[in-house]
Amino acid sequence: MLDKPMFFLVALDLDETLVCAYETSSLPAIVRNQAIDAGLNWFELECLSLDKESEGKTKINYVIVFKRPGLHGFLTQLSLFADLILFTAGLEGYAKPLVDRIDAENRFSTRRLYRPSTSSTEYREHVKDLSCISRNFYRIVIVDNNPFSFLLQPVNGIPCMPFSVGQPHDNQLLDVILPLLKQLSEQGDVRPLLYEKFHMPEWFHKHGIPNGWVGTHG
Repeated sequence: MLDKPMFFLVALDLDETLVCAYETSSLPAIVRNQAIDAGLNWFELECLSLDKESEGKTKINYVIVFKRPGLHGFLTQLSLFADLILFTAGLEGYAKPLVDRIDAENRFSTRRLYRPSTSSTEYREHVKDLSCISRNFYRIVIVDNNPFSFLLQPVNGIPCMPFSVGQPHDNQLLDVILPLLKQLSEQGDVRPLLYEKFHMPEWFHKHGIPNGWVGTHG
């Protein structure tokens, strides 16, 4: 394995970033079959629900999960130069067995963070405050399809295109996100480049969050 430079932390969202998942009973068979025929890799999953059965037993949900194209190669290559952290707003009963399946090599061994690790703000719930991972904001990045997830550290975030079952030829992970993360790994401070590329503080302001509030927690 290649030697890693000074620590570079990458927090990755789960749903609609690395995978897309649906309750098996709610996904029309024709949509599922079209996605499979188009080449999307998939698996079925049993996960624990917060709901209880009538006799008080924990309810089991059945979920079909589609991997974003290039997922395995993305995680393999990214782990050569970054320390990976899973940061999802999903509940552990759902997310943990899912991540166990897509991360058999345990690349997220440093940390996996679930919904209880998110924060509520006056503007959004389930915000992912990177300060619970590191206070060194020079060398930490979060990749998330929902920009509001990183409104506390707006110039540490990479907003990616959401992934759904209707996108079997999506190329975001290997062709867009991975090259950008490689470039960021070579920066002493990731924030100037990310600000120049995405201008997220201004984006948040346009979406109703005051300039004076955005980023004041990071």
